[in-house]
Amino acid sequence: MSTVATHAQEVRHVRPEQRRVHPWLALATLMFPVLTVSVTTTALSFALPDIAADLRPSAAQLLWIVDIYPLILAGLLIPMGTVGDRAGRRLLLIIGSVGFAAASVAGGLSTSAEMLIASRVAIAVFGSMLLPATLSLIRVIFEDDDARRTAIAIWTAGFSAGAALGPIVGGAMLHAFSWHAAILVAVPVCLAFGAIAPFTLPESKDPRPGKLDVTSAVLAILTMTPIVYGIKTLATGGALLAGAVALVLGLAFGVIFVLRQNRLAAPMVELALFQSGRFTGGVLVNVMGNLVQFGFLFFITQHLQLVVGMDAFTAGLLIIPGMVLAIVSGLLGARWAGVVGPRAVVVVGLVLASAGYLVIAATVGNAAWPMVVAYCVLGVGIGFATTLSTELVVGSVPPEKSGAASAISETGYEVGAVLGTAVVGGLVTGLYQAFLNIPTGVDNSSAGTARETLGGAYAVAEDLPNGSELVTAAAGAYNQAISMTGLIVGVTGLAFTVLVFWLLRTPRKVMELDTRTGQLTMVPAPEAD
Repeated sequence: MSTVATHAQEVRHVRPEQRRVHPWLALATLMFPVLTVSVTTTALSFALPDIAADLRPSAAQLLWIVDIYPLILAGLLIPMGTVGDRAGRRLLLIIGSVGFAAASVAGGLSTSAEMLIASRVAIAVFGSMLLPATLSLIRVIFEDDDARRTAIAIWTAGFSAGAALGPIVGGAMLHAFSWHAAILVAVPVCLAFGAIAPFTLPESKDPRPGKLDVTSAVLAILTMTPIVYGIKTLATGGALLAGAVALVLGLAFGVIFVLRQNRLAAPMVELALFQSGRFTGGVLVNVMGNLVQFGFLFFITQHLQLVVGMDAFTAGLLIIPGMVLAIVSGLLGARWAGVVGPRAVVVVGLVLASAGYLVIAATVGNAAWPMVVAYCVLGVGIGFATTLSTELVVGSVPPEKSGAASAISETGYEVGAVLGTAVVGGLVTGLYQAFLNIPTGVDNSSAGTARETLGGAYAVAEDLPNGSELVTAAAGAYNQAISMTGLIVGVTGLAFTVLVFWLLRTPRKVMELDTRTGQLTMVPAPEAD
């Protein structure tokens, strides 16, 4: 049976139940999983200083507390998409939301760094059930192209909206309770979704789902985990040999993963999709967009609370303008793309995102305003770039392959989140350790803790007679680290923009699906409109 026929069967499969729900009400319901993921991420970022002071994690553990969630999520998104095809996407969403809430409760009760990291693994497993089905359901619910484009733009803006709510809700909980409460912010959202989803969403299954390839899923995780571990180890001054071996091991598993996909008749990741420059460019924009955003969030939260001296709630309020600008610019960018083209909007967005890092490189100090201004510039850029990237990814492939394209697009977001904390966070941490000069009179144990993290330095300073000197030295080193990181990421971002500009050029060939063989082929593109 052809893939086109299979797609038609899938649409017929959901259409009877689809008539019972309103499409825009269904879209509003699908925002709950999106908000769950993004709220959890930013709420935890603002809890890092309190977590560092309470649990006393090492520098590597602090990064793992943030990174283990998107890392596992990135490895499981595509296989969970296959599970949703078999079991039902709505059913998987409901199971994921309930499990996410239960794992979050376990995380909120953590009494050690190891326990918190373990709970984050469980949260990631259930979180991987939430995202893959959302775009697939949007594809089924919205058959009109214009309505679907609007729905995807709203879906994308939901990530920024959730990120904006995270600091407010998480900061309020930190202010009233403790960091444990900040882990619980997603619980009511998950429970609300589980209660209303059966009544507002249609069920959707693939009549001929692909085989669940456990081996490929394991290879994906074995690729990402050593690479991120290697980056963290090298960036935080760990053992050079261990970091290098981890990187080589991850790359080796990555090669095995690619070779396996090329051999499979129904691969987990259809590498043929990357023949399209627009598809590849859109995925890379997703990766880079989350890399610079989550990397910035890693150090801005600690800077505002520790260096500037704000409480978590006030610091969260200062993040809101950048988040709001990201949402507004994303919606405006979707409209302007019809006038100037998506490539122009994406490129301008990437330039502005890079400029945000260059602003902080030139202005960072003990005041809050440079961070706020830089994050506003970054937010506008991210809104322009990433709102259109998902449309570029889905729109550049045949409709029958939109599910696979959506899963890869979402995976790009999560890989970017992982690399944001690993690369940017690791770079800031490593440079902080290199720039920190421990004042004389500080004992070796306290000096070791101070070198691990900025939060550790502030925590041990409270018990030292010359603690104010250590605080001044740590704040200065952290500012230097942020400035150097901003310069490196800003310049790299501009170089990346040139690559994306080339990839998103008007295609000479477009991708089509051969319904007889099920293979993707490149054919001459129609004349540009």
